Amino acid sequence: MGISGEVAARTITLGLAAVTLTLLSPSAWSNSEGDALYALRRSLSDPKNVLLSWDPTLVNPCTWFHITCNQENRVTRLDLGNSNLSGHLVPDLGKLEHLQYLELYKNNIQGTIPTELGNLKNLISLDLYNNNFSGPIPSSLGKMKSLVFLRLNGNKLSGRIPRELSGVSTLKVVDVSNNDLCGTFPTSGSFEHIPLNNFENNPRLEGPELLGLASYDTNC
Repeated sequence: MGISGEVAARTITLGLAAVTLTLLSPSAWSNSEGDALYALRRSLSDPKNVLLSWDPTLVNPCTWFHITCNQENRVTRLDLGNSNLSGHLVPDLGKLEHLQYLELYKNNIQGTIPTELGNLKNLISLDLYNNNFSGPIPSSLGKMKSLVFLRLNGNKLSGRIPRELSGVSTLKVVDVSNNDLCGTFPTSGSFEHIPLNNFENNPRLEGPELLGLASYDTNC
């Protein structure tokens, strides 16, 4: 290979290395997370301008208000409870793979809970209570193996309570009261010690599941 060929080969190698470093760099994943959060901002109505600092032209979202990041600039908390927000959630939230706390309680958010939230393997707390969510509780939430707090009370959720949730061994608090859920509720696994009042005010919910004696979704 001549000198010109060697130079060309080295240029290609260096170019590929630069691309690889870019894909692995904190700014690359921070921009990806920023895109996901900005998609959420576009889907919400924000009369109090609590999302005013969410500027997509910044290097990463870690300087945005209501966002917390770890030392690697990965988003770990989203705190927008009681912010007078309306609109709907977006599937892009499932891309926040280091998220531990998703706090959206006491707003007026509507629509369904995205199944993509099940991708949040590090999520500890999912607080969507006192909104206007409708549709089913996604069975994909059963994939969230770090989840401790699941509070969905005070919405318009319907359908059965996914049995997949009873297999989340870390789950300590479940509240689905004041919805329109149906069938029965689990009594085994992580649901064994959940108090009965955390299921109340679901007119079509029949009571605790009687294992081996009745189908749990007879009224759905």
